[in-house]
Amino acid sequence: MSDTKQPELKPSRRKFLAAAATGTAGAVAAGFPMIAKAQAGPISMRWQSTWPAKDIFHEYAQDFAKKVNDMTGGDLKIEVLPAGAVVPAFGLLEAVSKGTLDGGHGVLGYHYGKQNALALWNSGPAFGMDANMLLSWHKYGGGAELLAKLYASIGITTVQSFLYGPMATQPLGWFKKPVTKPEDFKGLKFRTNGLAIDLFTAMGAAVNALPGGEIVPAMDRGLLDAAEFNNATSDRLLGFADVSKVCMLQSYHQSAETFEIMFNKPKYDALPAKMKSIINNAVEAASADMSWKAIDRYSKDYIELQTKDKVKFYKTPDAVLQKQLTLWDAIVEKKSAENPLFKEIAASQRAFAERAVKWDQDTYVSRRMAVSHFFGAKKAAPKKG
Repeated sequence: MSDTKQPELKPSRRKFLAAAATGTAGAVAAGFPMIAKAQAGPISMRWQSTWPAKDIFHEYAQDFAKKVNDMTGGDLKIEVLPAGAVVPAFGLLEAVSKGTLDGGHGVLGYHYGKQNALALWNSGPAFGMDANMLLSWHKYGGGAELLAKLYASIGITTVQSFLYGPMATQPLGWFKKPVTKPEDFKGLKFRTNGLAIDLFTAMGAAVNALPGGEIVPAMDRGLLDAAEFNNATSDRLLGFADVSKVCMLQSYHQSAETFEIMFNKPKYDALPAKMKSIINNAVEAASADMSWKAIDRYSKDYIELQTKDKVKFYKTPDAVLQKQLTLWDAIVEKKSAENPLFKEIAASQRAFAERAVKWDQDTYVSRRMAVSHFFGAKKAAPKKG
């Protein structure tokens, strides 16, 4: 949700704390009564992520917190707990909005049950955009304003939301045997989340939207036949290679997903203007750093999965990809007819994508030729006469 403009406050932390103690900064004292009581010390926030402690996603949440903690010189100290420490993963939005938690780290698709249009930021059709383009639409194409409108429509007015962290295209998932055709999904007990639930249900799967930490145990017990989560590193850390040796790469079910950083809004609004500015800029710094770390870690674990864990990777057949696109048309049409906000957001994304994707396709040279040239099979040297 877009940041609410606040009156400029003096940047001195000493004056800020003194004001809280004397009652001249009532909003601050209301948001952080411990400041008024102690009259000294840093502001502390207790957060929770929606990720298991061992997942790289929880590491990303901690990375963001460390950036804020460091950039404020310790004046703000965010502690991030893993999923389930205070509330279940799917209960994060409610906990932050009520102030049970001061903030959190997750994805909009986990709120799908409250308003299906929220999933357009993480598991929608994306209309050919990747996640970085989706973030561009969010910041410069009206997405942030639409998200604020969407949250308000379901009574969420006490959450300050920031999107960041473009994710790589996610695999189709982990299976008992390679997927060769769309019909292979019929009757399959499959895990996914967000709007991808509608997509794979339309493909004939029986879908279960489990949080990340519960997927592998469910596969191990036979409660799931197949599942998708996110990336080579998360999937390896969560143990997917222990329950499956087949992973299908490339899919349109989550080709443009981002993370969400949430603050309890009254507590965020109570912060000094300088601290809020640091947070806003830390979001973008963390976004860049996360995308760079992902390239490094995912590529390493992609190799490890093949060499150490003996996983076989397959490209998702074009017939399956085309079926996904066809089904997206029907899903968007149906949801748009049922939900005016869904229609408005999808139309905004589509209009932005039409020009952004065309520019991208026309401008960037394909890397395939370069990869083949530098790393492909070398031609045999001509024999000397």
